[in-house]
Amino acid sequence: MNSRLITLALGTFAIGIDAFVTAGLVTPVSADLGVSTSAAGQLVTVFALSYALLSPILATVTARLSRKRVLLIALSLFTLGNIVTALAGSFALVLASRVIAAAGASMYTPNATAVAAALTPPERRGRAISVVIGGLTVATALGVPIGSWIGGAYSWRATLWLVAALGAVALAGVAAIVPAVHLPAPARLRDRLMPLRDKTIATGLLHAVLLFGGMFTVYTYLAAAMHTATGGSTGRFTALLWVYGLTAVVGSTLGGRLVDRLGSRRIMPLTLIGAGIVLALTQVAGGHLATAFLWCVAFGIPGWIWAVAQQHRLVELSPQGSPLLLGLNASAQYFGIAIGGAAGGLGLRAWGAGSLGWIGAALVVAALGLLAVSLRGARSGNPGAAPAVTQGAGAAA
Repeated sequence: MNSRLITLALGTFAIGIDAFVTAGLVTPVSADLGVSTSAAGQLVTVFALSYALLSPILATVTARLSRKRVLLIALSLFTLGNIVTALAGSFALVLASRVIAAAGASMYTPNATAVAAALTPPERRGRAISVVIGGLTVATALGVPIGSWIGGAYSWRATLWLVAALGAVALAGVAAIVPAVHLPAPARLRDRLMPLRDKTIATGLLHAVLLFGGMFTVYTYLAAAMHTATGGSTGRFTALLWVYGLTAVVGSTLGGRLVDRLGSRRIMPLTLIGAGIVLALTQVAGGHLATAFLWCVAFGIPGWIWAVAQQHRLVELSPQGSPLLLGLNASAQYFGIAIGGAAGGLGLRAWGAGSLGWIGAALVVAALGLLAVSLRGARSGNPGAAPAVTQGAGAAA
């Protein structure tokens, strides 16, 4: 496998641990800093919301820089933010440091994906994108369970030191191996947001908001959702995270191959349906350990296939404008994660853990309804939508 792609994936691996491990650290953070479980869960919301808001702003500020320099700045900020988190003595400072880490992550992930696509022939772009996204899925398979175990057995701060160290290693790797890549990008924020005026792009990004919102309504509070199945055991919960993470890797890898073979448009509706069904079964699955394991297998596949298909679709619409569109897509995903963390926290306090799956499924059903409306509109008289997107995105870039 291409060493440059692996190096880029190492950065997304570190970011993936940082973004997703909070689900396994909610309890130790809550106990150490003297805050409620739902409050500790808002660390996910703050990180995700900061990522979503800062991504287009920082992309505008760094538009004239080479993508390699942007990647180096991004990993430096990310590593610094995690060091501050590990040292923080108050919940307020922890929240503030999450903003710093999110700023770095928001700059890194879309640019790493765009660089991977730029360095790869068109016929292999789906697999190249899946390798970079694979850093996130491997993080869920290896990093998140290990980080959660470290947080429970030793300290949640030790987990953040691990993330900071991985960020530093990724920084060194990018500096040594990744070449300087220049891709056109708009210099003004208004131009950067221009693709949102295209209905095809705006609808696709709203799908990302709703799908990730649904998934992270459950994932952020997975320990609470599966408490009956695990009996509160850290070891059993870590095992569930292992199963979810391993199947997420399968989903991401399978997604790259399916996209190259079948195309993204055929795959995306099916994965939305699958994600909605899985989320609706959360409460039933959480009653026993065996069903919880089976549920985690199913939970790890459709969303990650969809993520690969979505990014491939955006690169397909505008290869030269891919950093712009992938940045907007990342913002949409993290808006969804923020919504999921907030909605899950409210549901947990108001109706208990049994409500999480239903709230998540409702958000995915909304995404399906939006998809049905957009497909009906495309059939009834807007056949030129896709070419217009390509032109608009290219003009914006």
